[in-house]
Amino acid sequence: MPAHFDTLETRSPAEREAALFAALPGLIAHARAHGAAWARRLADIDPATITSRAALARVPVLRKHDLMEQQQAARAAGGDPFAGLATIGWRGLLRERGARRVFQSPGPIYEPEGYATDYWRSARALVAAGFEAGDLVHNAFSYHLTPGAWIMEAGAQAIGCTVFPAGVGNTEQQLAAIADLRPVGYTGTPSFLRILAEKAEAAGTRLPIRKALVSGEAFPPSLRDWLAERGIAAYQAYATADVGLIAYETSAREGLVVDEGVILEIVRPGTGDPVPDGEVGEVVVTVLNPDYPLIRFGTGDLSAVLPGPCPTGRTNTRIRGWLGRADQTTKIKGMFVHPTQVAEVVRRHAEVRRARLVVSGRMADDRMTLRVETDAPSEALQRALQESLRAVTKLHGEVELLAVGTLPNDGKVIEDARVYD
Repeated sequence: MPAHFDTLETRSPAEREAALFAALPGLIAHARAHGAAWARRLADIDPATITSRAALARVPVLRKHDLMEQQQAARAAGGDPFAGLATIGWRGLLRERGARRVFQSPGPIYEPEGYATDYWRSARALVAAGFEAGDLVHNAFSYHLTPGAWIMEAGAQAIGCTVFPAGVGNTEQQLAAIADLRPVGYTGTPSFLRILAEKAEAAGTRLPIRKALVSGEAFPPSLRDWLAERGIAAYQAYATADVGLIAYETSAREGLVVDEGVILEIVRPGTGDPVPDGEVGEVVVTVLNPDYPLIRFGTGDLSAVLPGPCPTGRTNTRIRGWLGRADQTTKIKGMFVHPTQVAEVVRRHAEVRRARLVVSGRMADDRMTLRVETDAPSEALQRALQESLRAVTKLHGEVELLAVGTLPNDGKVIEDARVYD
């Protein structure tokens, strides 16, 4: 069994960084030339200057809700269903190349699939989970509308596996196929793998599956250990329908290693500002995919960078895994308050290091307090912050000044601590 998918995983961090940012200007230029939305969005960006993380941080973040709204507006106007964010399409939408498939995710959001081998880059995660050429893989992701099953199938085929397209549901029929074919691998959600294992045990047998790559939902250590007791080594992949693979688990079981085709940043929710390593924030990715060049795409997921390399020899950045959602929009006294508004308050005061808006009280008695970390506390700063809070949110709130390092490192910009009786 190969230790790694390829030598890219073990190159030096400096070599990787240089390669990624050598490729990025060309990707940005290609996106502007072949995607109408990118041409507008990046009109003021000189691709040749985006050669570092500091330069990339100047590019605006494209968040998922923005992508959905742009697609909906384009479709309503009878235009490109991808809203000019993809560089491939089909007859009438074709730029230089056609798409192999089009998928629909909730929203609805439409995603193209190009013709590149292992288009979604899942092979790397499968190898890390122990999959190898000749394995029969029971693929229990849905083949209907969304790309989940195709993401795993493409990666499995790229490393020489054979795939049984099980899809979702029909549990008894799937168990019969597993009994007949005896697959060694499984791809799908962890909860469905547990259902299959429990039903097999109820019938007096055990699944022949010995390795699994799971995704699509939380994978707690308790379930990982439960599967291990039944002889199944299961690992998780962090992937989205828009991006494909972002990061994956290894045998070290220490966080998730970032994929080699992704530039990953952790930014403060509501902003595009990168946070220091170790601080929880929103996962923002730039994918080196010329067909669907998502540049600074905000996933809406929270995570944090882990220090040091993976013990398996992989040298790319590691993240802690999924830590929640970054969209913390909250309704206060009948008005929505967004993380971007908290960020705007902070932006107006250089003395502020971090801030967290805490909403408390009982139903119909909302109170909000802006808790602020600063190393220069003063009554004048407190009054100025109260004025800015009212100006930005149109709501009255209290301000509490705190020492630097006081606020929890959990990525929350707005905390809803109200009591609902």
